[in-house]
Amino acid sequence: MNTMTLWHISGWEFAALATAALLVGFSKTAVSGANTVSLAIFAAVLPARASTGVLLPILIVGDVLAVLTYRRHAHWPTLWRLFPAVAAGVVIGTLFLVWADDAVVRTSIGAILLFMAGVTLWRRCKAEAVAGDSAGAADEPDSVTTRSGRAKARSYGVLGGFTTMVANAGGPVMSMYLLSAGFRKLGFLGTSAFFFLIVNVTKVPFSVGLGLIDGHSLLLDAALAAFVVPGALIGKWAVNRINQRLFEQLVIAATIIGGLQLLLR
Repeated sequence: MNTMTLWHISGWEFAALATAALLVGFSKTAVSGANTVSLAIFAAVLPARASTGVLLPILIVGDVLAVLTYRRHAHWPTLWRLFPAVAAGVVIGTLFLVWADDAVVRTSIGAILLFMAGVTLWRRCKAEAVAGDSAGAADEPDSVTTRSGRAKARSYGVLGGFTTMVANAGGPVMSMYLLSAGFRKLGFLGTSAFFFLIVNVTKVPFSVGLGLIDGHSLLLDAALAAFVVPGALIGKWAVNRINQRLFEQLVIAATIIGGLQLLLR
């Protein structure tokens, strides 16, 4: 990609990217998966392929802050079961990016966003039943030790690896998996924090090799990273206070609008 185009954004476009970076921080410490809105903003302001490379270091900054906040609550048996399948998904996603041009990537991101919105809507329909079944669950759910639990981890892992490589959109996939596995709030946040930090760091060499990350994109990241920190602090403060239902409704609506905008662009 011609990363010099990254310097040609207007003040309003930079403000939009800064808002998206702040939302990344918020999503990492409060509402996992809400950064699909950030994905839509980055892909709307920047070329679709370039947006994935610029967004990745921003996500890693948010992941580090989330790990520092919830590191004691990670469930490592679940993580070890996920990683092999995720690695396969990342490789498949990398091969797809080698083949796909900017228009295909943009359309794919839009389709993935709409799919993720559908996944989230399905999860919301099931949320009350899951909450009732897991009301007494601990941070270490038993379901990941069963044969069906391992099969679920593999299928979600491949899909999560592909979506996170192609569009940095693995959050809703993993959110649905962790919720269905019976994780409560802190175990959910701690496990997803380590998961995405490790996966996103692993993606860096692939993105560099594809030309999606270079010196110009990292300079833009350095300017945007400052906005991730206040977002993470707001998320940490709000996690026990936020009206989750209303916020998720807004996230779903924004995700659908963002996906349609990319498909019709």
